[in-house]
Amino acid sequence: MALSKEQKETITKKHGDSVTDTGKTEVQIALLTENINQLTPHFGEHKKDHHSRRGLLKMVGKRRRLLDYLIQIDISRYRSIIKELGIRR
Repeated sequence: MALSKEQKETITKKHGDSVTDTGKTEVQIALLTENINQLTPHFGEHKKDHHSRRGLLKMVGKRRRLLDYLIQIDISRYRSIIKELGIRR
């Protein structure tokens, strides 16, 4: 259920400065969000898959830490990324 190379490239182009700019905080958050969104429906069907659930929770925690970092650095970038990705409701 990992992202394909093309999906990663489109996300990096959209949120980063270039295709190779994968270190930017917004790109990392967008990639984690896409992974989380792809993995979440899996648990509706496989309720006892606790190993994958732990991986999902680690991804959610990492995204949360990156968002907290972005709040401290630049609140306008934080607001724009959560609006684009629809993370907060």
